[in-house]
Amino acid sequence: MPTLNFQIWRGDASGGKFEEYSTEISEGMVVLDAVHQIQAEKANDLAVRWNCKAGKCGSCSAEINGMPKLMCMTRISDLPPGQTVLLQPMKTFPLIKDLVTDVSWNFSTKKKIKKFKPRPPDASDGTWRVTQGDIDRVQEFRKCIECFLCQDVCHVLREHQLKEEFIGPRLLVYVAALEMHPLDTEDRLEDLKKAQGVGLCNITKCVFPNKFAGI
Repeated sequence: MPTLNFQIWRGDASGGKFEEYSTEISEGMVVLDAVHQIQAEKANDLAVRWNCKAGKCGSCSAEINGMPKLMCMTRISDLPPGQTVLLQPMKTFPLIKDLVTDVSWNFSTKKKIKKFKPRPPDASDGTWRVTQGDIDRVQEFRKCIECFLCQDVCHVLREHQLKEEFIGPRLLVYVAALEMHPLDTEDRLEDLKKAQGVGLCNITKCVFPNKFAGI
């Protein structure tokens, strides 16, 4: 059975280094399979976050050969054949240990966004009436699994570390989903301008093409 070499970042917030491991690979394996195999056979204390192994939970985000990816969705057969695979944690977030980062900032920041505020019910039975078009319009925004890879590659957060000034692309999309909800009546404009840094990234040109133009 063929083997493949991996260089995996080992360490914590105080420092660390890449360590090399080799493991047998077989058809259909994803990077997370190889990491688990290395963990079981050669590095029992290797820290890695994962849950569903099906591209649904977003837990196993990392940087593979310098590219932010989900380890469970990255097939080894899609990587350059025979080349050492470089694995490291997401750069944007504080390192806990090895491949695990502290992404709690995303959740605490999300709590600061004004919540969904529906208009009064349309009918006496307490229900609303919405069109299928309104439902379809917002569906793409609701497919996010919160892997935070978009936050990881955002230069405002990654290079400039402006987490106090900018909520990042994931949370801008979350706000867009709320704004496009046909029942929502909340006004989030002032918060976006003054506290959430909507003007720091040109993602707003596609997410908010009209309402926030010129901010």
